[in-house]
Amino acid sequence: MLNILDVLSVGIEWSLDNDASNAAVLVASEAHAITLAVEGLLGVVFTVATLTDEAMDVGELESPRCDSDPPAKWTGKTAVLCISMVDSLWLTILDALSLILSRSQGEAIVLEILKGYQAFTQACGILRAVEPLNSFLASLCKFTINFPAETERKSSALPSPASKRSELSVEQRESIVLTPKNVQALRTLFNIAHRLHNVLGPSWVLVLETLAALDRAINSPHATAQEVSTPVQKFTRELSAQYSDFNILSSLNSQLFESSALMHISAVKSLLSALCQLSHQCMSASSVLGPTASQKIGSISFSVERIISIIVNNAHRVEPFWDQVISHFLELADNPNPHLKNMALDALDQSISAVLGSDQFHDYKQSKSLENPEKMEVTLDKLRSLEISVISPLKVLYFSTQSVDVRVGSLKILLHVLERHGEKLHYSWSNILEMLRYVADASEKDLVTLGFQNLRVIMNDGLSTLPAECLQVCIDVTGAYSAQKTELNISLTAVGLLWTMTDFIAKGLVNGPLEENETGVGSIVKQVDSEKMEGETHSISYNVREHASYIDDIDCERLLFSVFSLLQNLGADERPEVRNSAVRTLFQTLGTHGQKLSESMWEECLWNYVFPTLDRASHMAATSSKDESRGKELGTRGGKAVHMLIHHSRNTAQKQWDETLVLVLGGIARILRLFFPFFKTLSNFWSGWESLLQFVENSIVNGSKEVALAAINCLQTTVTSHSLKGHMPMPYLISVIDVYELVLKKPSNYGGSAPDKVKQEILHGLGELYVQAQGLFNNVMYTQLIAIVDLSVKQAMLTNDNFETEFGNVPPVLRTILEILPLLRPTEHISSMWLVLLREFLQYLPRPDSHMQNEDDSQTNHEAPNGTTITPNKVAVSPGSGSTAATNSRIPSYIFAEKLVPVLVDLFLQAPALEKYIIYPEIIQSLGRCMTTRRDNPDSALWRLGVQAFNRIVVDYVSKLTNGDPETTMNKPAKTRIWKEMADVYEIFLVGYCGRALPSNSLSSVVLEADESLEMSILDILGDKVLKSPIDAPTEVLQRLVSTLDRCASRTCSLPVETVELMPPHCSRFSLTCLQKLFSLSSYSHEVDWNTTRSEVSKTSITVLVTRCDYILSRFLADEIGLGEYPLPKARLEESIFVLQELARLLVHPEAASVLSLKPRLGSAIEENKENDENRSHLFVLLPSFCELVTSRELRIRELVRILLRLIARELALEKLSLAENNSSIRRHP
Repeated sequence: MLNILDVLSVGIEWSLDNDASNAAVLVASEAHAITLAVEGLLGVVFTVATLTDEAMDVGELESPRCDSDPPAKWTGKTAVLCISMVDSLWLTILDALSLILSRSQGEAIVLEILKGYQAFTQACGILRAVEPLNSFLASLCKFTINFPAETERKSSALPSPASKRSELSVEQRESIVLTPKNVQALRTLFNIAHRLHNVLGPSWVLVLETLAALDRAINSPHATAQEVSTPVQKFTRELSAQYSDFNILSSLNSQLFESSALMHISAVKSLLSALCQLSHQCMSASSVLGPTASQKIGSISFSVERIISIIVNNAHRVEPFWDQVISHFLELADNPNPHLKNMALDALDQSISAVLGSDQFHDYKQSKSLENPEKMEVTLDKLRSLEISVISPLKVLYFSTQSVDVRVGSLKILLHVLERHGEKLHYSWSNILEMLRYVADASEKDLVTLGFQNLRVIMNDGLSTLPAECLQVCIDVTGAYSAQKTELNISLTAVGLLWTMTDFIAKGLVNGPLEENETGVGSIVKQVDSEKMEGETHSISYNVREHASYIDDIDCERLLFSVFSLLQNLGADERPEVRNSAVRTLFQTLGTHGQKLSESMWEECLWNYVFPTLDRASHMAATSSKDESRGKELGTRGGKAVHMLIHHSRNTAQKQWDETLVLVLGGIARILRLFFPFFKTLSNFWSGWESLLQFVENSIVNGSKEVALAAINCLQTTVTSHSLKGHMPMPYLISVIDVYELVLKKPSNYGGSAPDKVKQEILHGLGELYVQAQGLFNNVMYTQLIAIVDLSVKQAMLTNDNFETEFGNVPPVLRTILEILPLLRPTEHISSMWLVLLREFLQYLPRPDSHMQNEDDSQTNHEAPNGTTITPNKVAVSPGSGSTAATNSRIPSYIFAEKLVPVLVDLFLQAPALEKYIIYPEIIQSLGRCMTTRRDNPDSALWRLGVQAFNRIVVDYVSKLTNGDPETTMNKPAKTRIWKEMADVYEIFLVGYCGRALPSNSLSSVVLEADESLEMSILDILGDKVLKSPIDAPTEVLQRLVSTLDRCASRTCSLPVETVELMPPHCSRFSLTCLQKLFSLSSYSHEVDWNTTRSEVSKTSITVLVTRCDYILSRFLADEIGLGEYPLPKARLEESIFVLQELARLLVHPEAASVLSLKPRLGSAIEENKENDENRSHLFVLLPSFCELVTSRELRIRELVRILLRLIARELALEKLSLAENNSSIRRHP
């Protein structure tokens, strides 16, 4: 049959379908002969296939899908027959089928021939006939894809079993056309591969080369499928009419590798070996540029993609062939071609993720819960081996190459693994952490960044899955990233991760002594940190209760101290940002979890971490360079380097270390605030406290302003937090006050405004300390406190800024003292200290001349920082803070005294009765001296504030006397002294400083009106409040007070007529007001509650008033006569009219009238009219003056005199019947 085919087909192309397109047409006899030959050939083929199936059915041959290995030699009769037939016929049949298939174009004959191919190839596979199998596969592959540049092989040259099909080259610009024969050949190849996948073995290489070419064709933009004629459309569309040939072939291609899950392990290994072999063949040619290189890379890509597909579909049994696959990926990643590197890294990523995402890793918890320990151990060993083999390639990949890109790729893969499957890892952490630790020391920024991203995932989400023995390694790795110098932000974030680690470790600590005590500081700490601890509980992947046994295995104390040690070392980092972050984290963790630390742990923390950190920061701050550093170079401009600007507060190494030292002090302040009641029970804590005090003292005296303020705050926070609660022992409190006193006595080393700010902070601290711990203060401590404040006042007065004083500003330190002074009120158990407080600050008000000073005050000296001796008189009279003009004119500056007066008065009014009345005279004297500064410094506010304060004190005293307050029950000598001091102030101020023409050109009319109103207010209080109230003042005091009013009322009348017109209007108004107060004190009405004091005042005042009125009227008459035709000054006239009017209105009490010097006959007449309450006995005394005024030129004067004379007539019962008329006239002219 073969010979027939050879003879008939020489030089002729033919088709059994008698295709009309053929150039030559066979004659009927030749076509019939060929048909018979083909049918006979296919009959032989199908006979061999049928016999093979029968032998398999009877058990002489094993199915290719059988799991067991075939025997070395078949012994069955049918099997032997089949083997003999294949051995003798395969070469002849292969030549005949390939010849017919190559010459045939009709789809029917092609289909039949391909069926023959499939049947015989499958028989060879079942019989394990390797050489025939490979030869048929190679022949079939020739008909799968036609490339335009393909060179036809000679049909007579049959390939050897070991030969490989040469690679076909394709120009990208040329098209690839798949004919129906190609499509059917490919489908036949897929059928054979599916049927024989377990027995193909090395033959897979032939199949894969063809599939790789198909893959390139499918993905080529120039590939097309040739359409067929309508009558045979069903022949080429067996699956679905809606899919194209490419879609069908692509689907078959994918299904072949997806079905690898059904293959034997050995078959999968063979398939993977073939894929790796195909990839190796193409790797060598991929470095050459051009179309061939593109084809090679395409084949490698095909191999890699199919390997990934096999891994994905066999993830449940990946162990036997995992190393084989990974070895190839690692080799591919080492290729210089970047495309192949990326391909290998992506494949490795997908493969590892596929395996870790398989069910066997999901069953880890179930494996640990198995009741059978042996089975559980076997299962866990298997998982351990698998996990290590899956993860270890990443470490191998990183350490086996110097390529940064490959290392970056390996870290990215690890990051993906940790993000997606980190919770499934249990045995690979040591390798992972070792790799990340190595990355931390890399010089490439990309590597360090990626390595740290991996660490962040572990620290944030994977701590609960780490084995206990790996926690220490994880801490060390985090410390390495904190210390690396490649990227600053990574170091800062890594320090924060150490805090996360302490939160995790702290969950395993047993309750410390602070938590065991539910009362006291432990409960306070719990309340402060409850919200934070609640948030931390949710930040861990697994609940602590589910990992109780895991936590028990952790040496939490050792791990915690390991973190503290790292933070302490980082606290000395040369980069200020890193060390500052480490310091913050160290103290924040101590503050957050301190309640869980035992006594021994706290002692180790204090002596090995807290105080050494303070000492080292202090030493570095003291020894670091003070030279200004330049910022990072940003570029150049005009040939000169441009540097980043650094703020002046951080432009030297010393300033940067000062900032760190401030943070250390703040951290110590925090833990002392939280745990001081516990610390004081530690055996050696007092020595640590003393060292802290010594450091604070040195920092305030020699450190920068920021460090000094932080040191003060450190002490202040501790003392104020625990004094009120009673947790501050007396020695600790006294030690803080001693430090403050000591540093205020020493001169500081910093200049500018820094000393003032430090002193302000200390003074504020003292005030707050006293408020919080006032129950602990005794007389000695309080005296020391006041002495410290007093020392600060004197220092400030010597060193304050003239500029501030010139513009009326109180220096900052004095301003602070004024703020804290109200806080220093002595408590009830040290009430005697009120005298110390008030007397100490009264010395800063204006003082009398040196010859009037008290002996005790004159002997009080103070030493300033520069050694100058300061006396209170010197400070008060000339505080050295006045402006240049004020100093030259010898006018002292009273800025501090102005602010001090209201504060002192407020304190004085709050003092207990006993101390208040002891200090009363001194207060009144000091306020009086403030009031008398008006003459020398009328523009100053001190005298005004003195008047207001004096009025407050007088009103308070008189009100309590009137109301019978128990506070006023003191001995008579004390009261007498108080009244004498008040009388002195009234007399000196009203007579010498009120109603006077004082030189002042700078005061506005508004201020002048206010000053006049202030003068009137002191008169109102004296005349209406003091002298009209039932007070117990001595008679001589009352007389002095009335005399003072009289002396003030004589201002206008005592002046010569020539100078009256020169007197300012307010002076005459003041004089008239004083005169009016005398009339008011002398008058009587039924509404007045007449008492002994009122009667005594009325008796005194009526006598003084009558004398003053007589003088005024006489002086008026004399001036009128002396001026002749010239008019009288307005002030003199108004005064006289006012006197006459008030005399007409005045009604006196009979007791007051009894002191008037009247003739006996007038007295008897008055007695007869005693029932008449309208007593005007004073008019009789002035009758001679009235008579003289009848001749006055002033009509108004004459009218008033007439009215007064009629009143006198009525008093004597001499009025006429028309008296009613006179009464109405009086009412019209009041």
